[in-house]
Amino acid sequence: GYIQACRGLMISAVCLGFFGSICGLIGMKCTKIGGSDQTKARIACLAGLIFILSGLCSMTGCSLYAHRITSEFFDPSYVAQKYELGAALFIGWAGASLCIIGGSIFCFSIAENSKSPRRAYAYNGAASVMSSRAKVHNTLSDKTPPKHFDKNAYV
Repeated sequence: GYIQACRGLMISAVCLGFFGSICGLIGMKCTKIGGSDQTKARIACLAGLIFILSGLCSMTGCSLYAHRITSEFFDPSYVAQKYELGAALFIGWAGASLCIIGGSIFCFSIAENSKSPRRAYAYNGAASVMSSRAKVHNTLSDKTPPKHFDKNAYV
């Protein structure tokens, strides 16, 4: 029974992660679907909540399975085959932690969008190398003639 519960939690975590990814793509500022910035911020916050829920489902499934394995492993009266914690559990815990952290970042992005307005930066234009050299050359005295080198000058 506990294996079916763990399997159900992991399948729900994968499904929630898929829908969270779709909402996250719609809620990003770089996409054209989703509406205004305020609507996109709400969609991004919804994606964050879905990611947090997905991470919690995954964390619960991995922890439930790990608890059962450790309780059977240290039970002296348990005579059937005993299992140990494997790499899949640690990967599951790491993935669940990343889902929870990513979901909280998505949720905090709505607070950043609503409190601080966008600032416009002035662009003064790029100064090319030739124009800066011309300025330096014009400031030097015109007494020294420009040096011309032929193709064998650096040999």
